[in-house]
Amino acid sequence: MRIDRTHRPWLTGTVAAVIVSAFVYMLVPGEPRGGTALGLTFGILGYAMMLFAGLLGARKKVPVWRIGRASTWMRGHLWLGLLSLPMILLHGGFAFRGPLTGVLMALLFIVILSGVAGAAIQHYVPSVLTSQVPLETIYEEIPHIRQQLRDEADELVDAAVQVEEEHEDKVRFRELYSTRVRPYLDAPAVGIVEPLRALAPVAFRGVLDDLESICEEQRQLTRQRRLYHFLHAWLLVHVPLSIALLVLGGVHAVMALRY
Repeated sequence: MRIDRTHRPWLTGTVAAVIVSAFVYMLVPGEPRGGTALGLTFGILGYAMMLFAGLLGARKKVPVWRIGRASTWMRGHLWLGLLSLPMILLHGGFAFRGPLTGVLMALLFIVILSGVAGAAIQHYVPSVLTSQVPLETIYEEIPHIRQQLRDEADELVDAAVQVEEEHEDKVRFRELYSTRVRPYLDAPAVGIVEPLRALAPVAFRGVLDDLESICEEQRQLTRQRRLYHFLHAWLLVHVPLSIALLVLGGVHAVMALRY
């Protein structure tokens, strides 16, 4: 994934924070662990960064929390989420002691990897969407637009049949439309109109141009929906595990401080 100008200050700050933290870690005598002052500092910083990353989801759900630009929150979510990993590793002295700690570290690695994968997908898929779906529309409007296209096709066929005088041609064209084109409009696939040109009565072949345009738009809407689902599928892993990580992280902090 290409790092654009807006991300470069965050990248620079993240790298600098890792270098400074590692330098401090190496300078302190002994082995900093979670219970030491330095270990607690790293742990607090790491957990605070994870909490901030989690606030991004809350910001989307609670309108009154819409403070600042969404792009700034997204960059903070990504880079502070990444920075939380070295902070937590320094907090534990690169050792995973106990079953809860092991589970937490596994969750943290999965959340970080799924977040990076999601960022890469969100960077790549929109360009694919633009190239493959030039008639892109608002996702929530797709069912309504698809119904409009089906209604438009029905009206085109009705109008064409009323104009044509040959009864046999009307019957043939109605049958082709109801058995081949209409099912396609309900579940678009590839390659449906072209074979119909050889089957349709000559008088109705002009209508196929309009039907072909409608079918192509239906196909693009279906492709857009599939890409949208692919674009957001990673959230099914990232979001629940992020919540689990924050909850178990809080449990870990309380247990460590009490016992």
